[in-house]
Amino acid sequence: MELLANRMLGRLFYTSRYGPTALPVTYRIDEGSIILGTWDPVLFDEDLRTGIAQAEYEVAIEVDQIDVDAREGWFVLVRGAAHHLDTEAEHESFIDAGLEPWVEGVPPHFIRVNPTSTWGNRIRRRDADGGPGTG
Repeated sequence: MELLANRMLGRLFYTSRYGPTALPVTYRIDEGSIILGTWDPVLFDEDLRTGIAQAEYEVAIEVDQIDVDAREGWFVLVRGAAHHLDTEAEHESFIDAGLEPWVEGVPPHFIRVNPTSTWGNRIRRRDADGGPGTG
């Protein structure tokens, strides 16, 4: 979660009605949860709402920082249930948190993901002798 706290853009993965889907999202860490800023409530209503109270779709969020030239970086994959922040009280504190859509005139939509699993890896270039690089 420390690595995620220093970034603001990730990818949301879920299974839509058309199959596997990955979309860019802005996010913030909030008390151990990840708050996603999305832009199309209709799309997310159709694909990420079960219609059953307390039943939420499982999603994954991927965040990375890769230096292609140095062949180094890291990635983190977080899985959890997508809870839509529908009420004014739920989304009030995120209105001015930098999660608004980048497209003007599109209303913000927020989703809270409480992590059920977190996994990641650091990638480091190997030295000429085959040992791990420094860093």
